[in-house]
Amino acid sequence: MCHLQGASKCSNCSPFSQSTYTATAAIAANSAIATIEIVPTTRAQPLSQATNEIVPTTRDQPLTTTHSHLGEVPAVRSHPTTNVPGILMTEPTNTIVHSSRSSQLMSGERHISSTSDDTAIIKQILSTHAPDGREFDVKPLLIIIQDIVSCANRTSHAVGGQSHDHINTWEEKAIYSGYSDELEFLASLIKKTNNEIINECSAGGDAHLITIALFRSLSSYSWEAKATIAFAAFAVSYAEFWLVAQLYTTNPLAKSVVVLKDLPEIMEPTEALKQKFEAVNNLMKAILDVTECIIKFKELFSQPEMESAAAHILIAVYWTVRCIVTCSITLLNLIALGHKYVAEALELNSLAHKLAGIKKDLERQMALINQKIEEMSQNDAFLELILLSETPHIDNMKILRALIYGKEDQLPLYDGTQKRSLFPYLHLNTTSFFLHLASLDILRREHVLLFISDLELSYKELEILRLTYVESRQHPTRVESQYEVVWLPVVDRLSPWQEEKQKQFELVQNSMPWYSVAHPMMIGPAAIRFIKEIWGFNEKPQLVVLDPQGKESNRNALHMMWIWGNLALPFTKAKEEALWREETWRIQLLADSIDQNLLL
Repeated sequence: MCHLQGASKCSNCSPFSQSTYTATAAIAANSAIATIEIVPTTRAQPLSQATNEIVPTTRDQPLTTTHSHLGEVPAVRSHPTTNVPGILMTEPTNTIVHSSRSSQLMSGERHISSTSDDTAIIKQILSTHAPDGREFDVKPLLIIIQDIVSCANRTSHAVGGQSHDHINTWEEKAIYSGYSDELEFLASLIKKTNNEIINECSAGGDAHLITIALFRSLSSYSWEAKATIAFAAFAVSYAEFWLVAQLYTTNPLAKSVVVLKDLPEIMEPTEALKQKFEAVNNLMKAILDVTECIIKFKELFSQPEMESAAAHILIAVYWTVRCIVTCSITLLNLIALGHKYVAEALELNSLAHKLAGIKKDLERQMALINQKIEEMSQNDAFLELILLSETPHIDNMKILRALIYGKEDQLPLYDGTQKRSLFPYLHLNTTSFFLHLASLDILRREHVLLFISDLELSYKELEILRLTYVESRQHPTRVESQYEVVWLPVVDRLSPWQEEKQKQFELVQNSMPWYSVAHPMMIGPAAIRFIKEIWGFNEKPQLVVLDPQGKESNRNALHMMWIWGNLALPFTKAKEEALWREETWRIQLLADSIDQNLLL
């Protein structure tokens, strides 16, 4: 027997199969003293495994066991049980938690909640974990749980005889479509888990030990499945309780159940009892929030990214199941003994507060992992850009698509070539804007001049390039006119994109007679990094030239364009040297770039 109470195996005693992030959590747990203080309870022996037979036993004797595909499940006790439709199945009153035992349970809850070491908890639940590799989608189960919690919350506020309007919170055609097989498989498992929770909580076991027993019963399932199945199992009892509460004033069967269960005071609660109902509902919503986070982790991240959050996930799963057990104990006490022995609302609110903290911790971990994944993705994109810039291509499409990101249904370019030759600063409305959008294919196998700048662009910096470009459009058949210009505005992606920036962007965009990106956010972080680190952009306007195959011809051709105009195409170093060899140092050379009147 393992030295950890309530566990038949641990990682130090025998090997077991588990996932990568489970192993990571085990390493973290072994770095601390793996012990946990358990509040003494009336159960003297560890929980047993499931059988299909009713085994005579006493409370202080171990139950006989057998193995099932679920792992170790507590055996059914010899005491006959009461299973009334529409209400929780409970044992006779001699097996219900009495006031002293209820007090002990809640005291133990406070003790463990305040003194347990997370590493000890992790090690103990790891000792129960032996996944068999089966995977199934728990989302349809979570949808049903969400509906139960929502409906029960409305019912609890209306309990006491008020009429209830039916509120259909789901559309049946959407909930179960495609999930019937999975729900059919889970139904049997949920029923067994529900019976186990009721039996163990009715018997007065320690909340921690009952939680560990549930982990053993669900040993072959993934962590998110353990939490969701346990939650669904309790949700059945929770829904049955509130269903009777909703119907007892109008339905004779429900009223009879209320009488047999001695529930009139609960069905017409005092203000104090309403507070306890509210506390249970709040805890249920907290359990739901954490369960959603756990499932979201599974959906979003692959195993390597999960490693850093392994311990956080395991603790979240443990406290989710632990709070489910506490809610079950509370509800059983309500049914058996009335409001006098209900767990204090403060205790339940404390657990809800703890789960809220766990949820925030999971969200922080999720944000960190998302950030790490994004950084890795952007670094890969940056390296891909470098590789593309160094690799020969048949055209320029690959490098342009890597620089300018657009979704499949999104046209990434704004075409300024077909408008306002006479009115260069005309502002277009939204409809006109969309009519001027264009695909990157329009640049295929063209010399492309990438005009790179921020939004703080002066008129003088823009005017020389504009005049040169307009001249090339006036003589479109000339060889030196065979190029296109695209404006790439580089902005800080971390700062909010406010209306003022949008107006500034549109003002500059509308002053350009060439192409520009439809929005600055289409230039991704990797492209901005490439522009700054490889092409050396540093706030000053820059004109990078790509040849028809996407190869870089010049990292900044602005000075060549200012001196030679369109004659400088294709703006290579060889072309510049050739132009200088042909040029003689005459007054015309200087005057042409300063003032033509000097030649008169």
